[in-house]
Amino acid sequence: MTKLQGFTVREATNADGGRVREIVFGVLEEYGLSPEPGGIDRDLYDIEASYIRRGGSFDVLVDEQGSIVGTVGLYPVDDSTVELRKMYFLKQIRGKGLGKSLLSRTIERARELGFERITLETASVLKEAIGLYTSFGFADQPGFHADRCDRSFYLDLEKRS
Repeated sequence: MTKLQGFTVREATNADGGRVREIVFGVLEEYGLSPEPGGIDRDLYDIEASYIRRGGSFDVLVDEQGSIVGTVGLYPVDDSTVELRKMYFLKQIRGKGLGKSLLSRTIERARELGFERITLETASVLKEAIGLYTSFGFADQPGFHADRCDRSFYLDLEKRS
């Protein structure tokens, strides 16, 4: 567990799945995007198998009352590449710099896990998220997009000495 601006970041378990899906699906709907429980979002029904046991991570951001208010996952694609997935925050905590702090922590986590590249897919309507990613040096990556996503980005990680 890590403290982050008065919140706690901890690894998710399958017991968190219902709340995680509630947050992710709620934010998607807020932006006019459709959740896909049988498709791109099926990973949220077994977080431990989809992320942690594959060699990635899935963290939740928890407030002082113990409620999950944000999520972020690192989904291994291959030995050197991990995909940033499901980085969502409840509306009431957005705009406070938590995205920057959590993304910085998640990039460092990807390095610790031995990955050399982070990829992500998102939708153009998520303008704030795209601004955050590009401010960290993520570059446009033309190519395949999942159903609701129309933008792809990547970040090459510097090797640690």
